[in-house]
Amino acid sequence: MSYPEPRYLGDKGEVNALFRSADQEPELSRPGGNHTHYLATQASTGGEFGLYKIDMGARAPGPSTHFHKGISESFFILSGHVDLYDGDRWRKAGAGDFLYVPVGGLHAFKNDSDEPASMLMLFSPGAPREEYFEQVAEMAQKGGEEFGAFLVRHDSFFV
Repeated sequence: MSYPEPRYLGDKGEVNALFRSADQEPELSRPGGNHTHYLATQASTGGEFGLYKIDMGARAPGPSTHFHKGISESFFILSGHVDLYDGDRWRKAGAGDFLYVPVGGLHAFKNDSDEPASMLMLFSPGAPREEYFEQVAEMAQKGGEEFGAFLVRHDSFFV
């Protein structure tokens, strides 16, 4: 396997790094201590990847079993315990544990513990997940064809 073809063709490099302070407020907050931090979005990475820090309150539900047709998803647990479904079984994951889900792989997650948990979620290639995070609860309440179209638009197929 070789490195990708060069995409930067200059000779001196550029000053173009993006920094995000650890104390920056989350972009999305929900009741129960659930927060989403947009660390690197499709827009900020030119579509290479999306990286999000998810803070889950105690007993926070997550999405039921689903898969994606165009993106992979990875989980890295920072603190607490998160239940991760790998398509075969539920695993109690703690700090330092990692799960990679290739395109098409069944997966789900939730915090089934009495303590908060935090994890990183990586999508590759980058996808505009921000709209999904911000609207999924509202769209789920609407249900019906509108919710179904929303899920398809966001590459989320529930089983």
